[in-house]
Amino acid sequence: MRPRTGRSPAATEHGYFCQGDTAVTARACDRAGPLRRHAAPLRAALHLVTPGLRVTLARVKTCLHRTRIPAYPMPYEWFPPAPDPDPAPTGATRLHLWPYRSLPRRGFVLFIGATCALIALPMLSVLGSPVLWGILPFFAFAIWGMWAALSRSYRDGEILEDLTLTRDSLSLTRHGPRGRRQDWQANPFWVSVHLHPTGGPVPNYLTLRGSGREVELGAFLSEAERIALCDELQARLARLR
Repeated sequence: MRPRTGRSPAATEHGYFCQGDTAVTARACDRAGPLRRHAAPLRAALHLVTPGLRVTLARVKTCLHRTRIPAYPMPYEWFPPAPDPDPAPTGATRLHLWPYRSLPRRGFVLFIGATCALIALPMLSVLGSPVLWGILPFFAFAIWGMWAALSRSYRDGEILEDLTLTRDSLSLTRHGPRGRRQDWQANPFWVSVHLHPTGGPVPNYLTLRGSGREVELGAFLSEAERIALCDELQARLARLR
C-alpha cells in the first residue's frame, strides 16, 4: 500500500512540500516552515560577514609574522657572558645550569590562592549549616594534596650544575635535591665535549670526557639548548688551548 501524500496549509504557504500520511509529519513540516523561511537571509548575512572575517584573520596573521617576539632566556648562564679573547692564567669562567620552571614561585602562590577561592565559592551557600563541617575536611585535604605535590616537584627540581673553567683545571659540581653533591675535575687540555644524538637517556646527550671519566652536563635542558651549549663549550675550550 503506497503512503498518501498530503500538503499542510503551512507547507503550502511557505512554498515547500512534505510527504507523509500522519498528523505528526504534518506538524513537523509546519514547525520547520519558519526556519526555512529565515534560512535564506541567514545565508546571505554569512556571505557578507565571511569575506571581512577572512581579511581580518589575514591581517592578524601578517602582524604576527612581522612582530618579533623575544625568545625566553636559556636556563644556563656564563660568567662572564662573552669569552675573553686573551684569558689570563688565573682568570676563571663559570657556567651555571638549572632546570627550566614553567611555574615559578609566584605562579605557585597564585595557583593555590585561585584554587582555594574557586573551591570556597560554592561553600558559601552552606555557610552556617552543619553541612559545612562535613565538606570542610575534604576541601582542606584537596588543597593540602595540591600544595604537597607541587612542593615535592620543586624540591626534586632543585638542581644546579656549576662548571668552573680555567687554564689549569676544569671542575664540575652538581648540587642535587636534598643536599646531594657530586664533583668532577679534569685538565681542560685533555677534556673533550661529546654530543650523542642517539644512545643516551635523552636525544643529543651532552657529556664531558676527561681524567678517565665521562660525566653528563645539562641533561635537563632541551635538545636545542644542549646543541647550542655544546658549541659554546667547544669554542671556550679552544680559546684556552
